[in-house]
Amino acid sequence: MKKCGVCKIATLLAGIGALNWGLVALFNFNLVTAILGDMTMPAKIVYALVGLSGIGLIVSVIKACPACNK
Repeated sequence: MKKCGVCKIATLLAGIGALNWGLVALFNFNLVTAILGDMTMPAKIVYALVGLSGIGLIVSVIKACPACNK
């Protein structure tokens, strides 16, 4: 199944978020704050984008993306 660009980016961001949570759980290391600083504006933006990507992927499980169906 071919994915649109938005779905590819959402999957990548959700994967980064999952990787970050795995690092936090296993090693108590937060990669996002290590790179961008503790709750700086860029870090908040990354967290927001990861959250929106997760929501988008959950919705895509229930209802297929209209752009991917073209």
